[in-house]
Parts: sequence; C-alpha cells; structure tokens
Amino acid sequence: MLTHGISQRFRRKRMLRFAAELRIDAQTRVLDIGGTPDYWDMLPARPRLVLLNTPRARDDLAGAASWVAGDGRQLPFRDGAFDVVFSNSVIEHVGGPGSQQRFADEVARVGRAYWVQTPNRWFPVEQHLLTPLIHWLPKAWQRAIAPRFNIWQMLMRPSADRREFYVEHYLRDVRLLGCGEMRALFPGARVLRERFWGLTKSLVAVRRGLGLA
Repeated sequence: MLTHGISQRFRRKRMLRFAAELRIDAQTRVLDIGGTPDYWDMLPARPRLVLLNTPRARDDLAGAASWVAGDGRQLPFRDGAFDVVFSNSVIEHVGGPGSQQRFADEVARVGRAYWVQTPNRWFPVEQHLLTPLIHWLPKAWQRAIAPRFNIWQMLMRPSADRREFYVEHYLRDVRLLGCGEMRALFPGARVLRERFWGLTKSLVAVRRGLGLA
C-alpha cells in the first residue's frame, strides 16, 4: 500500500535522525511511551529499551524484552530514570491541553533527554484519518463527516467495531498541535520540522542530555 510505504520511509528516516541526534547506542537507557518492538528494528543497535503502553496493546508487545502498562501522564518511574524518553505520535492522543501538559512534564521529569514527535496540525492532510482538511473544520462538522467518510477506513477496511472505536477516539480525544504549542509544552527543547513536499508534516521536540553538545 502506498500510504504504508510512505509512512515506513518517514519512520526509518526519523529513527536514524533520532539515533544520530541523541547518540543512541546499545547502552542507552530508553523509555518508549506508546511504542512497539518492531519500531526499534530500524536501528543498527537496539538500546536498553523499556516500552510503556496500554494493556490493550499487549498483543503488539509480544516481542518486547521489557514493557509495562501505564499512562504517559503519570509515569511510574523516578526522576531521571532514563537517558532518553522517546514518543512517536502519542501526545496528540492524550486529551486536552491539561493532559498534554502533564504528559510533557512527565517526559521531561523521567528523561535526561527526550524526543517527542507529533503530526503538525497545519499539514493539510489529517494524518490519522488520512483525509484532507477535515481537521480544520468545526468539531460539529467533523462529527457529521468522519463516521460516514474518511480515507483511512476506505484504505484499511477495518471491522465495524474497530472503525467505530478509532473514529470516536479521534473525535473525542485527539488534539493536534502546531509549532507554537509544542514550544510551549516543551520550553527546554528545540522543535524540529519534518517536511513533505515542502510542507511541515510533523514536529519533534528534542532536548539533549548533559554531555551532548
């Protein structure tokens, strides 16, 4: 599938940049909030990895050496427990501004460095439903349109239960962020821009740990 191939290319490029920026090697202690083991196969050397995810992701975590069930807004780890906290397309799923701030504060608390990626609100294609412009419409319009038409369900052909859950989660919980909001959530970070066709597709808040020039 074309969209899957494009997504994989972006992910691989992102992971290699992440490893270079934060000097990830086999000894680096990394917490991945919301991730799965296959993502880390893209790196030449897998770090000392702990995955944190929801209990319903258990099947996707079957190959993980170490994982815990938890909430990114209330991490069960001490301050500075990890060299790096990594998160890919999670912060937009946790709810409103207060929830996103708690998530950002927890990332900064437990990681000496971090890498937090999220889709850019101002990219014209909504990257969960794969549907142009829908995320710029009023919420009432989104609720009227998304359950009836979105490109994600046309491509993925999910079961009725899966479609209903995913669309409702998008409508209820997903809050997309722009560059200014990412800077406000992560004031100690640089915000990188990932571009597609000259437009900013995704944003990444990056803070390097001590000793990383």
